[in-house]
This record gives sequence, structure tokens and C-alpha cells, in this order.
Amino acid sequence: MTGVWLALGVALAGGIGAALRHLVDQLVPKGTRHAFPWGLFVVNLTGSFVLGILTGLALDDAVQAVLATGLLGGYTTFSSASLDTAKLLMARRFTAAVANAAGVMVAAIACAVAGILLGQSL
Repeated sequence: MTGVWLALGVALAGGIGAALRHLVDQLVPKGTRHAFPWGLFVVNLTGSFVLGILTGLALDDAVQAVLATGLLGGYTTFSSASLDTAKLLMARRFTAAVANAAGVMVAAIACAVAGILLGQSL
């Protein structure tokens, strides 16, 4: 798969990933307006874990592009995680804001490492 077909595959997979992100975010209970953003937290951790697995598997470049760049690029979201942190700050929920910002980064990296190790063992 090269050129236009690869770009179309990445685009299609990205759309599917974005739809999955929305679905997972909606399935996780919201709570109040200023509740901790658990939905996107779950999205970013699971996405990091699966991306780690794909990396550990050392897939073909085209398959990696469609799944990693497309599907998981559409699924995970750094910008939304940043926005959630900003909203928590503006609501003066400083502990939750720090927990979200640091938690997403630290936990996502841990999930990625675990995924890589799992992928390498398969």
C-alpha cells in the first residue's frame, strides 16, 4: 500500500479512531460539569497501551501508518486532554488539574512501555 491508497487508509482509520474516542468518552460516566475527565483519561491510556503493542510487534510500515498514525492518532487526543486540564484550572480545581496533566503523561508513558514489552513478547 503506497501513495494515495496509504493516505486514504490513514484517513479512514483516523475517522474510525475519532468515532471510537467519542464513544469511549460517552460511555464513561461524566458526573458534574467540573468532574475529573475520566473518559479522555481512559482513551489516552488505552491508546498509549495499544500503540506500544503495535510498536513492539514491529509491523510493516504501511500497516503501522494506518493503525498508529490513523486509528490511534484519531483515537487519542493530547489537545483535548490539555483543554480538560485548562478547564479544571479555570474552575479552580487545582489538584484535579495537576492530577490530570501529570496523570495522563505518566500513566500514558507507563502504558506505552507495558504495551511495547507485551508486543515484543508476542
